[in-house]
Amino acid sequence: MKRLLTLIALLAVTLLNSYAKVELAPLFADNMVLQRDSKAAIWGKAEPGARVVITSTWAKGKTVVHADDQGRWNVMLATPSAGGPHELTFNDGDRLTLKNILIGEVWICAGQSNMEMTMRGFMGQPVEGAAELILTAKPSVPIRSCNLSRIKSLELEEECYARWFEHTSEGVAEASATAYFFAKRLCDVLGVPVGIINVSWGGSPIEAWMNPELLRREFAEEFSFAHLDSMTWPEENPWKAPGVLYNGMLHSVAPYTAKGFLWYQGCDNISRYEQYKRLQPAFVKMLRQEWGNDRMPFYFTQIAPYGYFNPDAPDAGYMMWAQAQTLEMIPYSGMAATHDVGEVNCIHPADKKSVGDRLAFLALVNDYGYEGIDAATPIPIDFKFEEGQAIVTFEAGYMGLSPLSKDVDGFELAGEDGIFYPAKGIVLWNNPKKVLVYKCPQVQKPVAVRYGMKNWSEATVFNCFGVPISPFRSDNY
Repeated sequence: MKRLLTLIALLAVTLLNSYAKVELAPLFADNMVLQRDSKAAIWGKAEPGARVVITSTWAKGKTVVHADDQGRWNVMLATPSAGGPHELTFNDGDRLTLKNILIGEVWICAGQSNMEMTMRGFMGQPVEGAAELILTAKPSVPIRSCNLSRIKSLELEEECYARWFEHTSEGVAEASATAYFFAKRLCDVLGVPVGIINVSWGGSPIEAWMNPELLRREFAEEFSFAHLDSMTWPEENPWKAPGVLYNGMLHSVAPYTAKGFLWYQGCDNISRYEQYKRLQPAFVKMLRQEWGNDRMPFYFTQIAPYGYFNPDAPDAGYMMWAQAQTLEMIPYSGMAATHDVGEVNCIHPADKKSVGDRLAFLALVNDYGYEGIDAATPIPIDFKFEEGQAIVTFEAGYMGLSPLSKDVDGFELAGEDGIFYPAKGIVLWNNPKKVLVYKCPQVQKPVAVRYGMKNWSEATVFNCFGVPISPFRSDNY
């Protein structure tokens, strides 16, 4: 009996200690990056009612927070200007210290496989330039990456599985390639630490990343919620079900304090391009509400040009134009064009650097005050039709479009019958923000003009900094 009582007492002490030790959400760990010059959201668990004392190497004094009756606590912690490494200590009677923390710029990076694709690539699908960057990686470079494990869920998950990597060979190899090139460009230009948090799942549609309550409220007739109502997984592709990646992954990241969002997604919604024009703005509004910042930058990438099993079909072109059209619906946003970086036989282009750089240029110009380049993708803003030709005017920055005064392919004209025929385009030398579309003998009286309206086509018109114009169409046939 005495022995039994002793065992019970030891078990009670063990359980008490396990509850007493303060816990942090998995995103908060050694090697992490916190957003500079901010109030950084930090949260975790402790014994209900516990007093948690927080101290850091960047600030004098201490911050005290108390766990609620569920043992949850959260705090907004002031961060300094860029620097590090720092330490952050939490003490509720037991001490927990996070080490090697950097303070800099943090970006949330999400999407499907082209965001998920790491620097080591996929089987048989490499990333250009990755070998040198992986082999020469040094921990002294202040770029850190955090990867979330894939989790789908029928109900809200409060925690994720995440790991922060330093800028070692392993860390670079495991980083999202698109996000890494973005971070590298930002770090090189700003001279501050950059952290990227990768929240992605290949083959996922946008609705999987959206709050189920939002979908029920605004898209009730367009999606099935049987899986959520019955708490039963669909038999096929369960990760595609509405809301399940929001529940399992995205919700658990909010509201980790960050500068903005990067989004590389759309291929899985390619056949629903008209719906996408409504889904993406709703998605961004949701993100900003989750993070409590209605001006949080959102930069997205057009889908990868690819044959999609029928290179001449128009679906990819329609989707890329639909993505471009969301720009006017989403304030504080920008789009990285991809028309020139695709591969006809591979949906995962090897050129991730161009995409990452274009996303970084948007951020540098719009959010960090840099000037001197036209970072935005040129978008058509006006169409005029004359006898046998069309004139398309672009929002194309200060320097306009190129090449000047040279016939290029990729354009089409249609008359009243709605049948499109190939035409030539030429950037006007006296107004390089206009493209004349002509030399189409089959169409004497055009009423519609298109460019790049195929799953696979070559980009032929660019701004003066190498950013291709977006595929577009004036019609809605």
